[in-house]
Amino acid sequence: MTLKNNISLKPFNTFGIDVNASKFVSIDSLQNLKDILNTNPVDLLTLGGGSNMLLTKDVEALVLQINLKGISVISSFKNSVHVEVAAGENWHELVCWCLNKDFGGLENLSLIPGNVGTAPIQNIGAYGVELKDSFISCEAIHIHTKELRTFTKEECNFGYRNSIFKQELKGQYIITSVVFELSRYDHSLKTNYGAIEAELQNSAIETPTIQDVSKAVIAIRNSKLPDPKIIGNSGSFFKNPVISYSKFEVLQNQFPQIQHYKVSVDAIKIPAGWLIDTAGFKGKTFGNFGVHSKQALVLVNYGGASGKDILNLSQQIQKAVKYIFDIDLETEVNIL
Repeated sequence: MTLKNNISLKPFNTFGIDVNASKFVSIDSLQNLKDILNTNPVDLLTLGGGSNMLLTKDVEALVLQINLKGISVISSFKNSVHVEVAAGENWHELVCWCLNKDFGGLENLSLIPGNVGTAPIQNIGAYGVELKDSFISCEAIHIHTKELRTFTKEECNFGYRNSIFKQELKGQYIITSVVFELSRYDHSLKTNYGAIEAELQNSAIETPTIQDVSKAVIAIRNSKLPDPKIIGNSGSFFKNPVISYSKFEVLQNQFPQIQHYKVSVDAIKIPAGWLIDTAGFKGKTFGNFGVHSKQALVLVNYGGASGKDILNLSQQIQKAVKYIFDIDLETEVNIL
């Protein structure tokens, strides 16, 4: 464990924003984490894969890159296993590990950028599946007391791209490991969301496996989403808003083609990408940054853009969507 001074965070965030951290350390063991917390730093910024944040200025806090590693089966049952995963493991590599073992449950979450430790904070989700669907518990360390605590699914208060770690306990804990329950046989496939069924049909797959579902998801994501290693981005920048049915009826009269998904009797989810596209932002470029041409939810840094550039663009989009549809778009990424 080596403490570094004045280091660029460009390699450590998927937007590729070049800001400096006054102090930086990579944590590869729980003891190292406890040791660094025992120095009682005033300010901390915890980094996982750097995939869900927008850095708008230099960071004066001590930046901790959580690099804890390890995946293991801790319990095995008739038709399921419990798998414990260290926080620093790459999310997609975990999915691949599960597929190689024929463990089901995470295949719809293939190719989501980031690390395992930050996944519960956001309750990551895609194609009809969320992290909470397979989540058993996570272990986290309190930044000030240094006490380890196990959080159950119920205690995490998971919601749509939300959890207790984004609300009441924001900035208080660092997740060190996560336990998932995954199926061994008789996998329950979810293929009726988005374009998964169409992708499977295009591949002439009538009886898909979890591996087939993963391949379909990867193909869909690759066709729509830019690779952050090539074009800086943080995936979906905004949440899909949920509105009342009465408000939806008003909008449907104005915009008969409006895309929507029924959430409950009086709740309708509107794809934020459709709102942004209809507002005229899809594919727009502003010098070295803009909105992706294939997915309006994704704001991109073509190289050299600042975090403030991206932030200003996001605010323009929010104002336009509010003006046209009277809908408030919430950001999915953390803005620092």
